[in-house]
Amino acid sequence: MLPFHPGKCARMHGHSYRLDVMVRGPIRSRGPARGMVEDFETIERIVRQRVLDALDHRNLNDVVENPTVESVARWIWRQLKKHVRGLEEIVLWETRTSCAILRKGD
Repeated sequence: MLPFHPGKCARMHGHSYRLDVMVRGPIRSRGPARGMVEDFETIERIVRQRVLDALDHRNLNDVVENPTVESVARWIWRQLKKHVRGLEEIVLWETRTSCAILRKGD
């Protein structure tokens, strides 16, 4: 529910979001993530713990005051920025054709 929206989105409704997480950095030359910027399994674990567990099957209004896709993306960025090495960009898809993109430095 978007409390400030003049249209139908002001009523309770739902979405099945898709989240893309992009990282940038040097390719590791040693350790378990050798040949990678970051192991995808590590990123998936962090996203699950910090984002999905907090939002899945929840009323987004209880987590984000005005849960526009932009506000939810900003909330997700805050959850990930200290935990995902090289976080460069996230794309939160609300529908197949509508998304918000946040990049490092935005």
